[in-house]
Amino acid sequence: MISFISSPDERKKIARIVLENLTDWFEVVENREKYIEDSAGWPFWAAIENDEPAGFLCLNQTGNETVELAVMGVCRKYHRNGLGRQLFEAAKEYAVKEGFSFMQVKTVRTGMYEDYDKTNEFYKGVGFKELEVIEDLWGPENPCQIYVMNLKSAVDVIGARHSYRGTYSSEPVPRKDLELIASCGLKAPSGCNKQTTELIIIDDKEVCNNVTNLIDPPVAKTAPALIVVLSKRINAYRDKCFATQDYSAAIENMLLAIVELGYQSCWYEGHITDDDRICDKIAELLGVPEGYDVVCLLPVGKALEDCKKPGKKPFEERVSFNRFGEK
Repeated sequence: MISFISSPDERKKIARIVLENLTDWFEVVENREKYIEDSAGWPFWAAIENDEPAGFLCLNQTGNETVELAVMGVCRKYHRNGLGRQLFEAAKEYAVKEGFSFMQVKTVRTGMYEDYDKTNEFYKGVGFKELEVIEDLWGPENPCQIYVMNLKSAVDVIGARHSYRGTYSSEPVPRKDLELIASCGLKAPSGCNKQTTELIIIDDKEVCNNVTNLIDPPVAKTAPALIVVLSKRINAYRDKCFATQDYSAAIENMLLAIVELGYQSCWYEGHITDDDRICDKIAELLGVPEGYDVVCLLPVGKALEDCKKPGKKPFEERVSFNRFGEK
């Protein structure tokens, strides 16, 4: 049974029983004692089997968005019984409810010790991904491997995404992030897989300025990067073309990826495709060949202002079941 433990004394008692059963992992007495002492003040879950402590897990907040799996252990005789996964799932559920975006854990790099190799397989098995190795944190004989996990689901990101029309930080957006955002757009479905959407990523400040200077009334003047969305009208079958649906799906994918990575954006389409055809001026500036239409501009950057959440009609007003108007 997995239980949340509130009593500081009970936390320390359980931590001592478990960690002293796992001296192959926690052999340095000073470090073990510090874990036991610190566990009194951390969110703490225990696995109880046959009225005795079988394992525990503690979390420690390390930033506004991040929580660390600070220490966990399962007594040897309960290994491979699923208790570690149950402890982790309880802690993960708590971290999600508390609004954390990421969880991290530090361990010894795979290939150094057999016991830690098993631990690392457990972490990867529950969904952690390798972030980096810090060689000198614990000394060269114990290179520190950091694993991370994204706690936000696609549903969470959808709920958090709103159009941002404020000022952006001048901090550059790393090209790897822009490439990831673009790749998410290109993975969107397209009618009959005609792949009618293409993109131009702009991360050169001068080019960004040249593009935004063409737009009146002005938008996205402070954005450090832009993604220009191109569409090519190709019939999917017979005389049917789904280019509009194609680029719309790609844009939404990119908007969600932008928010997922900690940036903000806004879907500027009508603003540049209106009667003044600013989109054609942008196409000329960027050397877009005939046959392509510039259909959208996505600024990308860190927001300096709050992103205002628009009001939405109640779910019940917009959703019916089985027949229109039926609830």
